[in-house]
Amino acid sequence: MKKTATFPMRYSAYALSIAGFAVSLALSVWTGEGFWIPAVFGVLAAIGTVDLLQSKHTINRNYPILGNVRYFLESIGPEIRQYFIQSDTEERPFSREQRAVVYQRAKNVLDKRPFGSQLDMYSESFEWMNHSLTPTHLDDSNFRIRIGKQCSKPYSASVFNISAMSFGSLSANAILSLNAGAKLGGFYHDTGEGSISRYHRQPGGDLVWEIGSGYFGCRHEDGSFNPEMFQKNAVVDRVKMIELKLSQGAKPGHGGILPGAKVTREIAEARGVTPGEDCISPSSHSAFSTPIELLEFIDYLRELSGGKPVGFKLAIGHPWEWFGIVKAMLETGRRPDFIVVDGGEGGTGAAPLEFINRLGMPMTEALLIVHNTLVGTNLREDIAIGAAGKITSAFNIARAMALGADWCNAARGYMFALGCIQSLNCHTGRCPTGVATQDPRRGSKLDVGDKSQRVYNFHKNTLDALKNLLEASGLKHPSELGPEHVVRRVSETEAQSYLDLFPFLEPGALLQESKTGLSVFDKYWDTARADTFEPPQFILKLRETKLR
Repeated sequence: MKKTATFPMRYSAYALSIAGFAVSLALSVWTGEGFWIPAVFGVLAAIGTVDLLQSKHTINRNYPILGNVRYFLESIGPEIRQYFIQSDTEERPFSREQRAVVYQRAKNVLDKRPFGSQLDMYSESFEWMNHSLTPTHLDDSNFRIRIGKQCSKPYSASVFNISAMSFGSLSANAILSLNAGAKLGGFYHDTGEGSISRYHRQPGGDLVWEIGSGYFGCRHEDGSFNPEMFQKNAVVDRVKMIELKLSQGAKPGHGGILPGAKVTREIAEARGVTPGEDCISPSSHSAFSTPIELLEFIDYLRELSGGKPVGFKLAIGHPWEWFGIVKAMLETGRRPDFIVVDGGEGGTGAAPLEFINRLGMPMTEALLIVHNTLVGTNLREDIAIGAAGKITSAFNIARAMALGADWCNAARGYMFALGCIQSLNCHTGRCPTGVATQDPRRGSKLDVGDKSQRVYNFHKNTLDALKNLLEASGLKHPSELGPEHVVRRVSETEAQSYLDLFPFLEPGALLQESKTGLSVFDKYWDTARADTFEPPQFILKLRETKLR
């Protein structure tokens, strides 16, 4: 039996638009008014016609006009979830509560909460600090840590600073605001690997100059390290420390290319590259290739800088590579002044999804392995440790310090202080708040005077909150925080302090013949080498077979 053809109902919107256009046009011609009605129907009919004729989107061909509604709703899905669906405590990547407290502290308005906690204190992984029956009283919250004790120009750093964000990722006014806020609060501003731009050079706060694999601001035309250019920038008084970037938490082991179209004269000026040409960050450094060469390069940078503290930032990956660096310290007597541990939960302007979600060790484990290794080799007192990774509150700072950090850095927290609303448009150049964009029409709307004050307020009020936590815990300085002060629930009926939950090595434990009882050290420490980043032989053999 022959099937009778029927008009597809999914074309109804298209058909109604054509019919509406014809009828409304006739009526408008007859009455001489209301021509906007056929104009609307005409636009819809044109959209439907384009949908039918195009071949890129099957949904639009099958559902002319209606298919566009679907794509529109999908495009605003993140905003719908953020404003109407997401709970106050759901972290994606920062919860509404986390962002709200930054906004309130930045604006210097009431940041107190009524009625009680919204968190489930009996859920697994809930954490808290223990308080004391003999609380202390502290005069101020200007907590500082001395970095580079053996340097001729050591630096007294705040325990809470601005993490690496380059000019090029952030707008000019965002950089100006961060730097001016750092000056008001007496804390440092990390330049990011984009080097020291003209906006960093304007009168402002202390700078930590980050140097990545592209050697921006200190490079030859071929991209190799230029000691003369480095020295010229490093001796600037406002540059207090040099940070060599080995890897970044959000995209470790990943280079990058800033397309030539985005390399403006200002960006090129800061980085020492040619305007309009692709700006390449290699995935690895060319100035060194072994742990020993890394430490020799650090000593060279310290010498060129006139004795300023020099260290490196890294995200922990293969444990034998980190152990090789520490073994090089033991064999050569050379060591960095500081190490910044960047957790895998760190942020970035743009990176592949797999890198953001599944590559690199989270900050807790990374901080533990770095701290334990330095303690186990009797190097901990000589090397300061910074930590970065979703730091927005005083508890975040206290928690990191309890795990072994001396100070903390934050990037996205200070972006919130500038007005970032977590629109997740950092990679598009269409940041609605003018923070993460190079569009001057957007960035110029960010008021430097107002936002720099907010950066200062956020820093001060967060450290005031840290002061309150320390007083309640009976402590006098963040350096007194230890694993015994923080507790994590591991089940509905059991909770353990960090001291009992995490392993901590005894001083000098890795210098002894005996095993530590911790698999990562017992498996990889003895086989790691100071002269190479290559894997141990047993790992190389395992890579040749699937018979594991």
